[in-house]
Amino acid sequence: MAKLELKGLKKAYGSVDVIKGIDLTIEDGEFCVFVGPSGCGKSTLLRMIAGLEDITDGTFAIDGERMNDIAPAKRGIAMVFQSYALYPHLSVRENIAFGLKVRKTPKAEIDSLVNQAVTMLQLEKLTERFPRELSGGQRQRVAIGRAIVGQPETFLFDEPLSNLDAELRVHMRTQISELHSRLKRTMIYVTHDQVEAMTLADKIVLLRGGKIEQVGSPRDLYERPQNIFAAQFIGTPKMNIFDLENDFSELRGRLNFPAQAHYCGVRPDSFEIVPKDEGLLAASVRLVEYLGNATLVHAQIDGHEPIIIEQPVDTQLKSGDTVYLSVRPSQMHIFGPDGNRLP
Repeated sequence: MAKLELKGLKKAYGSVDVIKGIDLTIEDGEFCVFVGPSGCGKSTLLRMIAGLEDITDGTFAIDGERMNDIAPAKRGIAMVFQSYALYPHLSVRENIAFGLKVRKTPKAEIDSLVNQAVTMLQLEKLTERFPRELSGGQRQRVAIGRAIVGQPETFLFDEPLSNLDAELRVHMRTQISELHSRLKRTMIYVTHDQVEAMTLADKIVLLRGGKIEQVGSPRDLYERPQNIFAAQFIGTPKMNIFDLENDFSELRGRLNFPAQAHYCGVRPDSFEIVPKDEGLLAASVRLVEYLGNATLVHAQIDGHEPIIIEQPVDTQLKSGDTVYLSVRPSQMHIFGPDGNRLP
């Protein structure tokens, strides 16, 4: 078992606060993804859990046991880094077995554990190759295999796919997800890619500036973002935001918004193009992007920054056209003056 609890966790480098008080519980067997923009503290938080960074304040516990001063090797944790960190002079099999040999594990047990990992990660035909003879995805699988054979209770992944091309990232995401299903171990995964977060996670932890902005399932964060930051970070393309107090005050009179409503958010695929007399907004088309499975329409509303409208692939819109837009009230996200979601 590996239930992780973070209470008031802080990290400072001198006078600079990097992690500013994190309270979080990660349940046994859960796949938790830390996501957020560069510099938000997600990798630092992961390294604190691993024991590679000291904890300035607060408590980190695994299954109720305080871990603040426990050595990394005794935490029951394995970490997979962005860089593969393979030994270039060792074969695939030797790289995977290296940690077991250092711990003086009996040879028969080493062979059994390595064979299991090789089979699980489909590396059977590569065991005698050296890292220089492998692709990026194969090297990453070897690094994961090295972590698996240690039989940790918790796996930590620090942006493991960022060095791979787009097609290989999709393939490796599938393999990591299947690995979690097989092993049923607690996994924490750091990424700046919200698509990875949405497709892998049981629980997403969205970070900004060393603090948690929102915790929940991918569906929670997409359908009920708790503030404008979460609303625009999760979802591609990002949510369109309208200021009801200034640029779009006329919408307040036409729609039944709460008195404290200050901002209205609309996802690109929530817009409907309607006849002029049914439209809430008029916009001029600036650019039409064909993506194969959808069309993105970049449009300009007078006095406002451009918006994005997602349309079917067969749309006939072109630059210079005027469109009239409507949105169902159930698909609007309403935020107060502080940017937080209103009930």
